[in-house]
Amino acid sequence: MLEVSDLHVSYGAISALRGISLKVGKGSIVTLIGGNGAGKTTTLRTISGLLRPKSGKVTFLGEDISKVPPHKIVARGLGHVPEGRMIFSNLTVDENLAMGAYLQRDKAAIARNRDYVFGIFGRLKERLRQTAGTLSGGEQQMLAIARAVMSRPSLILLDEPSFGLAPLIVEELYRIMKDINAAERVGVLLVEQNAAIALDLADRVYLFEVGRVVLSGPPSKLRSDESLRRAYLGY
Repeated sequence: MLEVSDLHVSYGAISALRGISLKVGKGSIVTLIGGNGAGKTTTLRTISGLLRPKSGKVTFLGEDISKVPPHKIVARGLGHVPEGRMIFSNLTVDENLAMGAYLQRDKAAIARNRDYVFGIFGRLKERLRQTAGTLSGGEQQMLAIARAVMSRPSLILLDEPSFGLAPLIVEELYRIMKDINAAERVGVLLVEQNAAIALDLADRVYLFEVGRVVLSGPPSKLRSDESLRRAYLGY
């Protein structure tokens, strides 16, 4: 579904990504882990077109999207739930969901998508007319995911969804994401600081250090390496 090949990205003179390569298969959950500043968020932003690579290639569903504008990447079936949620806080929940469907013209399909979202996030239906900025942190994260789901993507990029949330809310969010992945065969590329959660979810994991991938494979590969397990899982 997605292939990133030898990606190099810089912020001015600072090199953020130094030859990143990764793959996400259809319907799989792939997790990027590593310390702050390792390049995980930059990778997601480059895939979704918010950053332009210095060199390398991003291929989505067989098409090179390295120079495609972000809105056209969304139209091709890629949704991005950014770090910090980035909901439209001055708009209602209903209006935020409408923004997620802004590229669609089929009113019946939009209505079906809304029903699907409310079936997953029942709490949002109860707060439909509420201003999004007044929601709790967990509800805002649910809204950010629901907004992406409204475009009915085949792949969702999910950046630090657990940040600042209570453990029970995190557990609920990831249960929902697993349900979406299983029921709809939506691929997930996840950035997650909580390595233990990330490994429990993932089919495959990529470990980032200073803009490079230093390990990739199934979660068991990380768990079986004692030094890496201690560094990233704490045991």
